[in-house]
Amino acid sequence: MDSTGYITLTRQSGLMREMQVVANNIANAATTGFRQEGMVFSEYVRGIQGGASLSMGHGNGRHSSFVQGNLTQTGGTFDFAVEGDGYFLIQTPNGERLTRAGSFTPNGAGDLVTHDGHPVLDAGGAPVFVPPDARTIAVSPDGTISADGTLVGQIGLVTPTNPGGMIRESGVLFSADEGFEPSENARMMQGFVEESNVDPISQLARMIEVQRAYEMGQSFLDSEDERVRRAMDAMMKSN
Repeated sequence: MDSTGYITLTRQSGLMREMQVVANNIANAATTGFRQEGMVFSEYVRGIQGGASLSMGHGNGRHSSFVQGNLTQTGGTFDFAVEGDGYFLIQTPNGERLTRAGSFTPNGAGDLVTHDGHPVLDAGGAPVFVPPDARTIAVSPDGTISADGTLVGQIGLVTPTNPGGMIRESGVLFSADEGFEPSENARMMQGFVEESNVDPISQLARMIEVQRAYEMGQSFLDSEDERVRRAMDAMMKSN
């Protein structure tokens, strides 16, 4: 296969990965706290012995959009939304993780947990406890929890040291290997959740664009294959 064919195949591979990213965005358009993803394309250059260098596009990276999603009022006692650049701190089997999905519930022991059973942590890294027998639970904008008018704890809000360095580990969980610190600008809203920041219309439009680009690339490969076959047939007949 010549360089043109390799370049086209590389493009097709990148388009397939982008289609997977776009499809995942659309599938999570209604997922609380989900962050839209996009593809990052880079140039791969390699020298060829005795000839010019070969340059190819390589789509293998992803970036997440951290634009604030819409806040929807639910009225739930343990539904929380973050307004600003803060994140909830969650304890998982793989370590502490950050999330914007704030729909929690107390477990049997009174610890506040996610739907997956991961404990919600305070700023110091300790599980957040809610008295099971409390009749009223109120949470202030800084995350301070009051049970029947008595302060019992505080939900941690943190900000990653390098937001661009966060790594998505699942739909709504991020690891921040470069560290994080207590958030100073974020505020918490009780009885609200943050919707996904996916723009379904733009993602559907992008899906159509990627599909058409892939079809054009496939058409080019088919035409190139036919051209090579005809050239080989002509050479064999001439001999």
